[in-house]
Amino acid sequence: MNAQDLIDTARMLVADYKGLLAMDESNPTCNKRFAKLGIPQTEEARRAYRELIITTPGLGEYISGAILYDETIRQQKQDGTLFVQAITDAGIIPGIKVDIGAKDMAGHPGEKITEGLDGLRDRLKEYFHKGARFAKWRAVITIGVGISQPGLYRG
Repeated sequence: MNAQDLIDTARMLVADYKGLLAMDESNPTCNKRFAKLGIPQTEEARRAYRELIITTPGLGEYISGAILYDETIRQQKQDGTLFVQAITDAGIIPGIKVDIGAKDMAGHPGEKITEGLDGLRDRLKEYFHKGARFAKWRAVITIGVGISQPGLYRG
């Protein structure tokens, strides 16, 4: 992707007062929600749930981009159509969450660190090949009394 493609994608994502659909929840998060409702915590149940979302009539009238999760970008509708294709056909730009989650930071109780830099270059290439045209990286930053704040000089 060249610089002009990035500019064009950014402009399309913010055009016409549309929003972004964040359907990038991890499998454990999705499974927790399903468990509370008595829904089986399976890949097929997650696939069917996501298909319901992406096939909502008129979705592209209100959504400019959809942030997907690693499992989601690989999934297909029941008829075999790739989710990315269905999203694109609806006029929505597919994106991908590229971090692999927030974990407890070693030696610093109460703080988190976002993981996923290792292997990121290869994942980005793969996701682009699968149709993603933008990426999301989530960082969790805990601020509070007694919690260190990287980058602040305390001398």
